[in-house]
Amino acid sequence: MKKIGSVILGIILIAIGAVFALNALNITDIDIFFDGWWTLFIIVPCTIGLFTEREKTGNIIGVAIGVFLLLCCQDILSFSMFWKLLVPAIIVIVGLKMVLTGLFGNKANEIMKKLRSEGKNPKADCAVFSGCEVNYDGEVFEGAELTAVFGGVDCDLRNAIIEKDCAIQVSAIFGGIDIFVPAGINVKVNSNNIFGGVSNKTAVHQNAPTIYVSGTCMFGGVEIK
Repeated sequence: MKKIGSVILGIILIAIGAVFALNALNITDIDIFFDGWWTLFIIVPCTIGLFTEREKTGNIIGVAIGVFLLLCCQDILSFSMFWKLLVPAIIVIVGLKMVLTGLFGNKANEIMKKLRSEGKNPKADCAVFSGCEVNYDGEVFEGAELTAVFGGVDCDLRNAIIEKDCAIQVSAIFGGIDIFVPAGINVKVNSNNIFGGVSNKTAVHQNAPTIYVSGTCMFGGVEIK
């Protein structure tokens, strides 16, 4: 997916360069620096992110902000109206994400529910105004709950035994959670983010167990490595 992003960005740069060249040769007279042209530095990367990144919510919010700012620069909306609409727009986007998650299900929640029905209690680790390090070396991992509130949690699964699909539920509120996963494992994220987000830096592997990560990031973040 990163290659697709590079290709799209490359095509855009080629087009801009071509316009500059054609203008210099007096073949065209295209004004690239229109009112609000700088908003493209918000809109374009976020639009590319919609096609290349697994977590879409942050990019949707970015596109909305960029479009609102462009409309203000074009005098279609006033900047005072921008601030009035920004927060409602973000709330609506996050709400829609939560509704879609509820309608179409959440694999992580399903796995956790199944574990509890089988009498298994996933470990729950919490850091509040503190730090917490969790290590699953040599253990069979099936699920966990991680919470960071004004603190940080490091969860190390690199030497854990992962035999089948498993789940991690996360809550990062003014805090951060780092999850280290073993090589050859897939990770899928489904999160609700409000001024926060989840960064999934893992690769995709065919026919491999998957760790499903779900939860909420509010002024906090989760990084999966």
